[in-house]
Amino acid sequence: MPLPSPLQELADPRFARRSLRLLLKRDDLIHPDLIGNKWRKLVPNLDAAAGRPILTFGGAYSNHLRATATAGRLLGLPTVGVVRGQELAGRPLNPSLAHCAANGMRLHFVDRTTYRHKTDPDTLTAVLRAAGAEDAYVVPEGGSNPLAVRGCRALGEELRGHADVVVVACGTGGTLAGLAAGLAPEQRALGVPVLKGGFLDAEIRALQDLTFGGPRGSWTLDDRFHFGGYARTPPELHAFADDFEARHDVPVERLYVAKMLYGLVTLAEEGAFANGTTVAAVITGRPFP
Repeated sequence: MPLPSPLQELADPRFARRSLRLLLKRDDLIHPDLIGNKWRKLVPNLDAAAGRPILTFGGAYSNHLRATATAGRLLGLPTVGVVRGQELAGRPLNPSLAHCAANGMRLHFVDRTTYRHKTDPDTLTAVLRAAGAEDAYVVPEGGSNPLAVRGCRALGEELRGHADVVVVACGTGGTLAGLAAGLAPEQRALGVPVLKGGFLDAEIRALQDLTFGGPRGSWTLDDRFHFGGYARTPPELHAFADDFEARHDVPVERLYVAKMLYGLVTLAEEGAFANGTTVAAVITGRPFP
């Protein structure tokens, strides 16, 4: 599907009774295999790689690793995934890592201490050497770098004039950094982190500094809806997502999108948005089969 991705209005009484309009920005429909914000973040990096192998990082359930493996298959580029957790090397692959392998990604497992220091130049050099990928183009964990942030700025530009508040789930912060930069001055972005830790504010500021030379746009974070951390999806969250799917016939991805939508409904019920506000929720992905 060509960009811009569709914008869909939903009738939902949880918003209507507070005089709010709810729009979905359907980035999950951009491409059948390379979905949503992964398209926006990866395509500029794949162009920059200019045919070199791609090496990137992620945990055992990383959507970013899956997306990178898929992109490599689609474009005929070799991919290497550096996976956190040396102890996983001798175990059967979970569905996420099996998807990566099936799409041609070579998996290289490292211990958690090494992984924590992966951005240190000496550690990165050693990892590249150990993975046999010294000539690779390196994409950071989550795909968030200045090229990705610029790619996501188009998301904000596509939403100019359509919403007062734009809400997006956040992993490493690149999508929000670019989204906020692309919105009009009277609009604001709200990020819902799916990891706990409270580190994301500084990460987003650093990404905007690297990309644009300083802060851009109006954005805030609400850290209450991570449900215990990445890949934590308790029954309450699944029940909410099942209900949302039944109400609106929209597939709800659980690791990111469900947490964002849960947070958005909670905020609406708390009266966080003034009457008459139009809220757009970015659907950054869809459930994997």
